[in-house]
Amino acid sequence: MPDRPHTLNPREETRQSQRDILDLLTESEVAGFLWTVDELAREMEDPCVSDSVDALHRAGLVHRTADGFIFASRAAVRHTQLVGHVI
Repeated sequence: MPDRPHTLNPREETRQSQRDILDLLTESEVAGFLWTVDELAREMEDPCVSDSVDALHRAGLVHRTADGFIFASRAAVRHTQLVGHVI
């Protein structure tokens, strides 16, 4: 029987997108770097990251500046330092 490609359900896709965003924002090389949602979308090759960024912002894991930049909160960065990766 041929293997079917593994596809995630919409909820898992959203969670994976959020994990990918936090992973990118908390990488040691870019931690503290300011990103725009458009830059994240290009970097991740995903034009629909704004919903994930909004959810992370509501959870307090991402901060937004008045001019539209985003960055990981101190809590998100510290968690990644302690665990070694985004859960």
